[in-house]
Amino acid sequence: MPWPPLRDALVGDEPYGAPQLDVPVQLNTNENPYGPSPAAADDVAAAVREAALGLNRYPDREFSALRRGLTDYLNSDGGRDLTPDMVWAANGSNEVMMQILQAFGGPGRTALSFAPTYAMYPEYARNSLTEWVAARREDDFSLDLDKARQLVQELQPAVVLLPSPNNPTGTALPPEAVSMLCEAAGNGLVVIDEAYGEFRRDGVPSALELIDTHRNLVVTRTMSKAFALAGARLGYLAARQEVVDAIRIVRLPYHLSAVTQATALAALRHAPELLGRVADLRIERDSTVEWLRDQGCAVADSDANFVLFGTFADRHAVWQALLDAGVLIRETGPEGWLRVSVGTGEEMAAFRAALTDVIATHPPTTVKETR
Repeated sequence: MPWPPLRDALVGDEPYGAPQLDVPVQLNTNENPYGPSPAAADDVAAAVREAALGLNRYPDREFSALRRGLTDYLNSDGGRDLTPDMVWAANGSNEVMMQILQAFGGPGRTALSFAPTYAMYPEYARNSLTEWVAARREDDFSLDLDKARQLVQELQPAVVLLPSPNNPTGTALPPEAVSMLCEAAGNGLVVIDEAYGEFRRDGVPSALELIDTHRNLVVTRTMSKAFALAGARLGYLAARQEVVDAIRIVRLPYHLSAVTQATALAALRHAPELLGRVADLRIERDSTVEWLRDQGCAVADSDANFVLFGTFADRHAVWQALLDAGVLIRETGPEGWLRVSVGTGEEMAAFRAALTDVIATHPPTTVKETR
């Protein structure tokens, strides 16, 4: 046995993570560039202090107050009569997803997605000993519903994982696609990952609206993005109660600390303020899409707080040239594409200025539309 005695499936793998570099403009991890206000921060601090006085005791392992708060919020953003026993939370949507695959995946079971998709999904499958299958999206990053239905019926996966808006493309799924997948999956779960759901354009519905229609539908969210709470690590889901109860079997004891619960509850009390800059970020996103197209780039329509653009013969050279100019974006997605998070107006102006200089020597190779 080698040392250290790492599982064979992990040998040669590297930890997941975007580059963490100290540069003036950081637009690579899809964070909300507008942090909490001093008033919100004071409320969080007061809530954490109160929780700290009881840190000698274990926290509420069912986090009842937080589930009520999340339920109220979800019912205001697409949910239909959700109740607290239909809501679950964990340390970031990453842990939520891991718990889903621990409960419903495993040896002899399959998880399916359609690439390009979130790069962590195959790692969740690997870590839960679940077989991973990634089919392909169409050239415009949409799903061919007939092909998708046929594949789901053929494979009968235990879990279908699909972000909407999709990461890294930003494209959202129409309700008919969600319903089709739920119907084709039979008793398999369909997990719609709405980590960027609050950034969707007007008229784009949330899959939350369909939970009362499909018993196998799970919708996940996070407070990291729109709530500007990436440092708190709080993700959550909504599903039928029997699904939530099954996930409770695999959760670790007291997995949500009292401090995390207090922080999230304080953030929910300030939801209107914390979400107040979402509209500004949507406007900045849409103007970025149009500007990139004017530069001759192919750009995917985005319902998220990031934009995928390309294509470049040597995308790493473009990425490096931007980094040399003090602008960090993400080298991800299909070959030739890059992704930029939507930042403040000043940050996006710096990105546009830097990219204008870069594409003078590294012009895009296509102007194909992906609307």
